[in-house]
Amino acid sequence: MSYIPNAFLIVPVGVIVGLLLAMPFGPVNLLGLQRAVERGFFGGMAAGLGIMLGDGLIALFAALGVNAITGAIKQYRAVTQLLGGLALLVAGVRLYLTPGSLSTHVEAHKAGLRDYAWDIPAMFLLTVTNPGAVLGLVAIYAGVSSFVEVETTLEAFTMVAAIMGGSFLYWFLVSERIARVRHRLDKVQLGQINRLAGLVLIAFGGLLIAEMLLRRMVW
Repeated sequence: MSYIPNAFLIVPVGVIVGLLLAMPFGPVNLLGLQRAVERGFFGGMAAGLGIMLGDGLIALFAALGVNAITGAIKQYRAVTQLLGGLALLVAGVRLYLTPGSLSTHVEAHKAGLRDYAWDIPAMFLLTVTNPGAVLGLVAIYAGVSSFVEVETTLEAFTMVAAIMGGSFLYWFLVSERIARVRHRLDKVQLGQINRLAGLVLIAFGGLLIAEMLLRRMVW
């Protein structure tokens, strides 16, 4: 497939990639949505910023060399998979055991991003230690690079910035929308959401660890 000789495609394509990556197809993004439901706009944005930074770091490595990062993933896959699985298990158990509660309108109004700042590094670590997210982003980036010309360092950084911009846009819109409707939920419904999201995280974490152990046993 020939390249599209139009550098202006880098930004819109990168934004679309960022939007797709932020959608709740995986456990970490699902956890980000739960944070928006429980804590409101700034809670969702804090989680979203952590995920965005994680996606941005992965995209940066992919931009610097898809083959290099793929080789590193294969070399350290077991360690990364174990850490990612354990992190998801811990997050899932904590979420499952968390009783349903919503911050009030007054609390949400008074709260700012700094009140939930700890979620930024926490979600960042969950993102970068999730092998599925890493391999998925690298695969998407490799596919995009097959028809959008990204040759210079400046173009690579532009693509990374556009991907992060798309992710930020998604989390801003979703957090704002959830903040408008979240108070329609009661404690029982929120508790059910916490348990369901927790079970999903536990399942993903367990599968990562089980797959790693089975692969090592076969070897």
